[in-house]
Amino acid sequence: MSAEQPIERVVDGETFRISQDPDLPGQYHFDWLSGPNPDYGFSSRASGGGQQSEAELDEGIRAFLARVDPETGYIE
Repeated sequence: MSAEQPIERVVDGETFRISQDPDLPGQYHFDWLSGPNPDYGFSSRASGGGQQSEAELDEGIRAFLARVDPETGYIE
């Protein structure tokens, strides 16, 4: 994944746009495009500033979704 080009991934039926922060190597921003709340998502940082694999990106998304309250669409 290029730091300049965000990608979209569908994980467990939910769509996220993932971008890397050009100023912080290993920092990823996840915008939850199919979620109930506009402009909601999360960020994560890879240990040592390295690239994350697709499996690691998906794992981060699944961990985020597991914490979301299904009634509010937010993490409590």
